[in-house]
Amino acid sequence: MLRVVGRRLLHAAVLVLAVSAACFVLAELVPGDFLAPARLDPRASAESLEALRARYGLDRPLHQRYLSWLGSVLRGEMGHSLAYGVPVAPLVLGRAGNTLLLSVPATALAWLLALILGAWGARRPGGWGDRLSLGLGATLQAVPELVLALLALLVAARSGIFPLGGMASLSAGELGFWGRLVDVLRHLALPTLVLALALVPVLLRHVRAALSEALEQSFVHAARGHGVGELRLLLTYALPAAAPPLLALFGLSAGTLLSGSLVVEVVMSWPGLGPLLLDAVFARDLHVIVGATLLSGLLLVAGNLLADLLLYAVDPRLRRPGATP
Repeated sequence: MLRVVGRRLLHAAVLVLAVSAACFVLAELVPGDFLAPARLDPRASAESLEALRARYGLDRPLHQRYLSWLGSVLRGEMGHSLAYGVPVAPLVLGRAGNTLLLSVPATALAWLLALILGAWGARRPGGWGDRLSLGLGATLQAVPELVLALLALLVAARSGIFPLGGMASLSAGELGFWGRLVDVLRHLALPTLVLALALVPVLLRHVRAALSEALEQSFVHAARGHGVGELRLLLTYALPAAAPPLLALFGLSAGTLLSGSLVVEVVMSWPGLGPLLLDAVFARDLHVIVGATLLSGLLLVAGNLLADLLLYAVDPRLRRPGATP
């Protein structure tokens, strides 16, 4: 167990350094910087622009700026936002909490739907239930997340049941605890559904394939011959046998959903990392871009680490000497 955690933490450290260095190099290759809009102002003199470059450290070589940023990471700041004038860490972490509030229930809902539809199709391959679930998955896969988000906004506008965007109503501060909770859940419903529906097609194919293979195993046929019911076969025999590949997929889906939520957050005005990262890209606010990108990478590593630990717990073969998760 400790060996698995240590290896993953080492991979995470290497990933952080590689992604951060790549962000700095790519930002250097893109023409312009944070002061590019100011250069278009005829009232800005060359001397004032150079003074601002020196103040923000933009006149220093790339390697010096990168080492300075690494030092700020060790101090828990993750650099300094030029647009907001504050350290990046509290700015990014606050928005990351909102993104996780959206991504976690969306991941849970997507897996629940995929397990139900995948088990339904795997019980009788080629049957009407299997064709219906596969058709639904193919339809959802053909619809981009942007279109799903716009359709959700249209439903909210026409029905009046759900808010059109944001995370809280203007009058939320006047509500009590339960009133604020209900208000957040109303704002959370449609973005969660959009993210879940966008993830279901990929999960559905893997769940159906894993359960279909598990249901063809000899011990499952033996259990069915002893009169074990279909529901018990799925839950007690097939699902544990299909768990290893599905748990590995769970770790990947938990991390990639965070990056997939960026588009939905922007369209549906959810105050997460998506709008913050988009504003930082337009403003050339490098440290915010790097901080948000690194946080996405770390959450992907955390999802894979969680999947490895779950695999280690459910698969006794991984606990043998010399086994690699």
